[in-house]
Amino acid sequence: MTAFAPPLICAERVIGGRAHDFSRRVTVMAIVNRTPDSFHDRGRTFALEKATEAVRAAADAGADWIDIGGVPFAPGPEVSAAEELDRVLPVVQAARGLAVVSVDTYRPEVAREVIAAGAGVINDTSGLRDPAIADAVAGTDASLVITHSLAAPRTLHPSPQYADVTAEVAGFLRERVALALSRGVRPEQIIIDPGHDLNKNTYHSLELTRRLSEITAIGYPTLAALSNKDFIGETLDRPQQERLVGTVAAVVFCVTQGARIVRVHDVRAAVDAVRMTEAMLGLRDPAYARHNI
Repeated sequence: MTAFAPPLICAERVIGGRAHDFSRRVTVMAIVNRTPDSFHDRGRTFALEKATEAVRAAADAGADWIDIGGVPFAPGPEVSAAEELDRVLPVVQAARGLAVVSVDTYRPEVAREVIAAGAGVINDTSGLRDPAIADAVAGTDASLVITHSLAAPRTLHPSPQYADVTAEVAGFLRERVALALSRGVRPEQIIIDPGHDLNKNTYHSLELTRRLSEITAIGYPTLAALSNKDFIGETLDRPQQERLVGTVAAVVFCVTQGARIVRVHDVRAAVDAVRMTEAMLGLRDPAYARHNI
């Protein structure tokens, strides 16, 4: 396997007040969901106290970014924008200063409020289904993650079909990037995500992973949101809480194919895997070198 280093559009950026060089470093994004029905946490961090504890633990474990969610992508009951803001704003405030704050939302009104509260990243899993979310980001210093999906969040989409999943995802992302640019989002604000498992079956997600270099070659820093997903569980026949090793393997592979942000639940393991991969790729020096010196 040959590592792929994509030529990046605006590799050096300031995100959430912190300098990033995606040509030399991989960002680890921790997940803190303040929801009762997230697919992995199952409400473990729904209580505000638990969510703020998780934020501190993620920062202590080495997370560069903390992604805060108030509404899962998966089908489920409606959550109003007011309720979403009630869930995420206190966690945004708790995370400020500890790491770059990202908010997983597809609502423009929520994006505007969390940016004003200090969020440095808007993580839109709907792929600009509502183009006004680009308007909310344009003119600010926040970054925008544009993710591939077929259906609106909270909507059932059984048996998705693709003639060529990687080519279709790449085409979608190029189109939505063009839309964001047309609405005033600057190139240095844009991040892309192929959306593993979002309206995709296990074969689709494996194919996307295998050919991830075709996505990273688009040129914008690519986020790989892989953590504990069903394509890992189905590949290994492992239940939700036993997918860490599979997640780490997928993270390492994606980094070698040009992913520059990885979104994970188990922060410390991911940080070690990413830092070791960076060192093996010649992107990072060891923390220290004493052996046989």
